[in-house]
Amino acid sequence: MRNLLTEASGDRLELAAYLEDFDEHFWKAGSSDEASFWKFERQQSFKEPGVESWEAFVRGDWDTALALIAEQRSHYERYFQKIADHGFGLHRVRVVEEPVTPYLQWELHLLRLKEQCGEDTRIAKESDLSSIETGARLPEIAIIGSSVLYEIIYDDDGTLAGGIRYTDEELISECRRIVRGIHGSGEQLESFFKRRVISLPPPAVEGA
Repeated sequence: MRNLLTEASGDRLELAAYLEDFDEHFWKAGSSDEASFWKFERQQSFKEPGVESWEAFVRGDWDTALALIAEQRSHYERYFQKIADHGFGLHRVRVVEEPVTPYLQWELHLLRLKEQCGEDTRIAKESDLSSIETGARLPEIAIIGSSVLYEIIYDDDGTLAGGIRYTDEELISECRRIVRGIHGSGEQLESFFKRRVISLPPPAVEGA
């Protein structure tokens, strides 16, 4: 998948332009199977300034971080109902390496809430990527229907910095096929969460 994007022609969008472009396309995804939204997350740690729960986690206030996630339930219930009303679904592949990083311990609590509200998330192991990930890690991507694919760009600290937009239909179709394949063989989030996350002690902030 990395080589497909390297060989393709895309438009680099800085953060504000990326967010505007993404939002414009997102709600026009359509209602066919190909029109669903697919997201592939590979990095093991990000920074999310401005997200209150993440900021509490970074401060080391784990109880507050979890409480703030729980308080978002009604927001996500409305959000995923709006997505359903627009006729498409939101599917995510979250790659998790062992041991689980502090950031991922936090994010998996959030993703669990999102799934309970309507998102479809599967967990992939690093070994699940062995046949397609050679050399550099696979990119973070978001695919909106058949119209647009974004390679999501982060700065060296792991903070969202923008994206590269691709519109070639063959490229989008092939990347969606790859992500769907990983998703189809992945472990259901709830199963992974109960097996590997729920019993973990509060995460250490260092390296978050």
